[in-house]
Amino acid sequence: MDEIEENRRRATKLMKRIFMQFRGLLDEKLRPYGATTAQIRLLHAIRSAPGSSGAELARQCEVTPQTAQSLIQKAEKAGWITRSKDDINERIVTALLTPSGEKLLKIADRFIRNIEAMIWKDISPRKLDSLIDVLEQCLHNLGPK
Repeated sequence: MDEIEENRRRATKLMKRIFMQFRGLLDEKLRPYGATTAQIRLLHAIRSAPGSSGAELARQCEVTPQTAQSLIQKAEKAGWITRSKDDINERIVTALLTPSGEKLLKIADRFIRNIEAMIWKDISPRKLDSLIDVLEQCLHNLGPK
């Protein structure tokens, strides 16, 4: 393996490790609230598109419909969302955040901002801009999603 290939592999592994550490830290902070990163992602999806069906939420959260259904059921049981039948199609069940779900998202957003501050500590705006350019090019290279 040549040096360029090694550096590419190393960069890919570092991105994965950063993501895994981020998720682990967030899960640790959310544990006392009975929540996980996956559940927070679901709540964010519901907040950004209220009334979404389970299938739509699965697509937004990039999980299987079965996983989305499990997350939805746990969120409903915890009182973070309410579900009701769609006004147009009664076979579709939609979800909305409750005040408790909104409160949990505010708490999670604070944790996320704190972890992001840790990640970007001592990184200059210029370096961050360059990194964003590189990551956007990498995403573009993988094709449309």
